[in-house]
Amino acid sequence: MDAYRDGDSFVVDFDLPGVDPASIDLSVERDQLTVHAERRWGFEGRELVARERPQGTFTRTLFLGESLDADRIEADYDRGVLTLRIPVTEEAKPRKIQVGGQAALTSWIPAGRPTARVGGGVVRLPAPATGAAALD
Repeated sequence: MDAYRDGDSFVVDFDLPGVDPASIDLSVERDQLTVHAERRWGFEGRELVARERPQGTFTRTLFLGESLDADRIEADYDRGVLTLRIPVTEEAKPRKIQVGGQAALTSWIPAGRPTARVGGGVVRLPAPATGAAALD
């Protein structure tokens, strides 16, 4: 199994060579995704000389966090590889947050100290000797 992020989705690849696609079962319950598949070889009535390829059932359970949209999972089986695409929820996608407000120099007061408007208040910038700003 390989799992990686590709843009706004997580992708999980399972190597399932020789598995009949009809035997693959995917189920989601709460935050758990279960992959179940079965591989059978048709050796009935034949003399088996050697067997190195595994057969039987395969089950794997993945725990999905709240940031993944389990209702929109896509599955594709191609050339022995089962690929699941699990979208990231809108709430979990990275986004930029706009910072509001802008300090703009608006006037000079008689003492020669500049003021700036911030939100609804006025900040008097520090005089060279004091080193502190006062909020009005």
